Amino acid sequence: MGSGAFDAFDIQILRELRKDGRISIQDLSERIGLSATPVARRLRQLEDQGIITGYCALIDEMKLGYEVSVFVSVQLDKQVDVTLDQFETAIQAFPEVVDCWLMTGNRDYLLRVATTGLSAFEAFLTGKLTKVPGVANIESSIPLRRVKSGVARTP
Repeated sequence: MGSGAFDAFDIQILRELRKDGRISIQDLSERIGLSATPVARRLRQLEDQGIITGYCALIDEMKLGYEVSVFVSVQLDKQVDVTLDQFETAIQAFPEVVDCWLMTGNRDYLLRVATTGLSAFEAFLTGKLTKVPGVANIESSIPLRRVKSGVARTP
């Protein structure tokens, strides 16, 4: 469903929830200028339609000691269903992998790995990732700083 199916209130609800997922219905209704009952109904509809897929806390990884993020591009030896499934199953078991995307282009996957430091990243790389069946090539990039951060794009 594209953004054309929403009205201004739906868009405002999504934007406010993106800023504060714990906002009360009453506060949300005051911010967007609509009474609480229709806001609650619209919110429920957005959830039922799968537009809102859940709620979570944003966690500062640095304060938990995960000071190093590394973007890792992975190329598999074969792009067949069995190899893709094996890789994706293995990745699910690695807590160091925060994000994993199946990609187009010359790499098959892009991962964001968060570790306590470069030695922890090296241990993950040599002890886990390189041992996943089907991994043919790995390329790592270390970001210097985050320029922009977001959870989701809203209209």
